Amino acid sequence: MNVPPSALDNIETIIEKCQGKRVLVFLDYDGTLSPIVARPELAILTPEMRVGLEGLAAKCTVAIISGRDRPDVEKLVQVPDMIFAGSHGFDIKGPGVEKQQDEGSKFLPDLDAAEKELRAATSAIEGSLIERKKYAIAIHYRLVAEDKLPEIEAAVKASHEKHPSLRIKGGKKIFELQPDVDWDKGKAIHYLMNLLYPGADDLILFFLGDDLTDEDAFRALNDNKTGMGIRVIDEPAETVAAYSLKNTDEVGKFMQEMTNRL
Repeated sequence: MNVPPSALDNIETIIEKCQGKRVLVFLDYDGTLSPIVARPELAILTPEMRVGLEGLAAKCTVAIISGRDRPDVEKLVQVPDMIFAGSHGFDIKGPGVEKQQDEGSKFLPDLDAAEKELRAATSAIEGSLIERKKYAIAIHYRLVAEDKLPEIEAAVKASHEKHPSLRIKGGKKIFELQPDVDWDKGKAIHYLMNLLYPGADDLILFFLGDDLTDEDAFRALNDNKTGMGIRVIDEPAETVAAYSLKNTDEVGKFMQEMTNRL
């Protein structure tokens, strides 16, 4: 459990590592570009953050990799000429790139069935929210009373037992059922890196994220020694990220520093 060093306090060191490199910046959306809110539709990007993304995208390759569906996060961000990877990288689109994981389609019947089961099992639990995405089902419990949480967890486990082709992933006040395949944000990052710059050895990658699913991306950057992870975090947690930022305001400041100095 730790809080890595501040990326803002170490901006000089970070920029020094970028010298002579082509920079790619990947960002999560919820909790990174927009604060965590009670309901997913309320996570609106501020005009200031949008301007920051536009400025950074003019200096380097910028991509959003989100658990949201790609069209959803694309609509929320509204910055042209950026790459958007939805469903943890199952659905990717941007200038010169378009890919959907064909393997994901075979899981749709199980996801459809699990969605119906979860809606039925949680409909009487006040505050629960089932968010269906194309390749995943999110079960939000941020607004659920503490004594009702075991019912949420039991419903998720029961649905998972019926559909072992799916896996359970956790996050901030959320469970998610996803296809159980060898694909995550880390693999999506390296797929994009190799697609956009095949064979290049002068790249440095950054990934900014705030949640457990973002640890896959941090590990991928560490394992391949291609860049560094920055965790948006305000209290100690298990993370392999190299640096940290406290909140979305600091994410905006970091992007501005990168834009000014690259």
